[in-house]
Amino acid sequence: MGFRDVKRGFPDKPGKILAIINQKGGVGKSTTAVNLSAALGVNKKKVLVIDFDPQGNTTSGYGIEKEELEHDIYDALLNDYPIEDLILPTVENGVFVVPATIQLAGAEIELVSEMARETILKNILAPIKDEFDYIFIDCPPSLGLLTINSLVAADALLIPIQCEFYALEGVTKLLESMKMVKSRLNPSLDVFGVVMTMYDVRTTLSKQVVEEVSRYFGNKVFKTIIPRSVKLSEAPSHGLPINRYARVSKGALAYARLAKEVTRRG
Repeated sequence: MGFRDVKRGFPDKPGKILAIINQKGGVGKSTTAVNLSAALGVNKKKVLVIDFDPQGNTTSGYGIEKEELEHDIYDALLNDYPIEDLILPTVENGVFVVPATIQLAGAEIELVSEMARETILKNILAPIKDEFDYIFIDCPPSLGLLTINSLVAADALLIPIQCEFYALEGVTKLLESMKMVKSRLNPSLDVFGVVMTMYDVRTTLSKQVVEEVSRYFGNKVFKTIIPRSVKLSEAPSHGLPINRYARVSKGALAYARLAKEVTRRG
């Protein structure tokens, strides 16, 4: 089934583009991109995930074989390949992916010489934005041109923060980058929400980190906290979102709750 055969859940509302972003690696960006989109799909929302990380974890997390792909998001960025022809269905009805491969790693350098290089992704997504309730951009763990393109294209940021000692390290710099893009290129950009990930109920540290992040971001922090979970770690190796791999696990239930919070925020 093609993406245009699936009806949107919010026909009277414009689509929302959310950049899933944190310049630190290993904080749960791709895990959130895969499992939140799948949970929204279960709730009859139409979702597109743009894998914008050369590691391609979101692509493989949905069971897409990167080695078999002839084209990916790199071709839309630098070869004028139609974005519509890159959109692939997933195991979850109503959820689609634009894949990435290691080829995307070269885009940081190649974009430097492009005209209006910061707005390329925004222009690529413009024709299809309102085909979806949500478009998620799974950003790389850096603040290079790929991430700047994501900030310019996005309506708002969804920031996963791991429950660890250095949780806020780097977030300040990310917010500075957001303010710079907001002032120069995307005046409406804001923080949509902060989701705490890899929470270990057994440790005092996890509770302290949640309190610290909540003081910093206030009501931007989602009430739902994503637990540290073996099942969540295993699911990508099976090419499945957690709701398909272990649907009654703590991780699956947490992402289902997060999806409802996201929907309530708009």
